[in-house]
Amino acid sequence: MSGQKSSSDSDPRILTLKSGTSIGASIAYHSTPGSSPGIVFMTGFMSDMTGGKALALEQLATDRGKAFLRFDYQGHGASSGDFADGTIGIWSGDALAAFDELTEGPQIIVGSSMGGWMMLLTAIARSDRVAGMVGIAAAPDFTEDLLPKELTQKQLTEINEKGFVIVPSEYEDDYTFTKALFDDGRNNLVLRQEIPLDCPVRLLHGMGDISVPWETALRIQEKLRSDDVEVILIKEGDHRLSEEHDLARLTRTVGQLLDQVS
Repeated sequence: MSGQKSSSDSDPRILTLKSGTSIGASIAYHSTPGSSPGIVFMTGFMSDMTGGKALALEQLATDRGKAFLRFDYQGHGASSGDFADGTIGIWSGDALAAFDELTEGPQIIVGSSMGGWMMLLTAIARSDRVAGMVGIAAAPDFTEDLLPKELTQKQLTEINEKGFVIVPSEYEDDYTFTKALFDDGRNNLVLRQEIPLDCPVRLLHGMGDISVPWETALRIQEKLRSDDVEVILIKEGDHRLSEEHDLARLTRTVGQLLDQVS
C-alpha cells in the first residue's frame, strides 16, 4: 500500500496538532496558495509526500492557480512519531487536521492506496467542503479485506502473540504490521455500508496491481451514494501508477474534475 519516494525535497513546514489523541505531534507539509477548489493529496502506507504523483499534482495546481496541499502522516516522511505506533484512526486524524487547519473552501481530495481510505474518511467527516475525489489504487478497509489474505498463518499468529510482524517489502523499507493497526482498522471500515457522499468521484486502478485488486475500485463505486462515479481501469497499470504516462493520466483526470466543479 505504498508509493514512490523522491530523493530530495525542500524543507517542509510543520503543523503541530492541538487536539485529539495526538496533541503535540508534528505534521510536515507543503502548501501552495491559490484559488479554490484546491487540491489535497493523501499518500499511501509507508509512503511520503515527495513522490511523483504528489509533485505532478502540485505542478498542475501551480499551472492552474489552484491551492495545493501535500503532507506526511505521523511516522511517515518528515513528520514526528514512529511508523509502528500508527493506526488508521491516528492517520485519518492527521488527514482531517491537515484538511481543517491548512485548507480553506472546497477541495478535491486525491488519495493514493491507503490515502484512498484517508480520502473517504475525510470526505465523510467534511462532506460540505469536498467538491470531488480521485482515488489512485484506493485501498479502503485493507486491514480487514486484503492483509489477512496476504499474510501467512504463522505471521498472523506472530501478530497476535507479539503484537507485530515485520514483512519484506518490494519497496525501500520492510512493512511493520501491528495488532493495533488491525484492531483500529475495524473501527474505521467504510465499505460495509453506503458511503454517504454525493460529489463526483474518479477511481484510477491498474489491472496489473498485485497489492490492491482492481475489483476494489468496483466495490467503492458500488458503495458510493453519488451518481457521478467513474472507474478507469488501466490494463497494464501496476499499483503505483507513477510512470510518465500514468502521471499524465492522473493530472488530466484531476484537471477535468477541476473544470467540472469550478
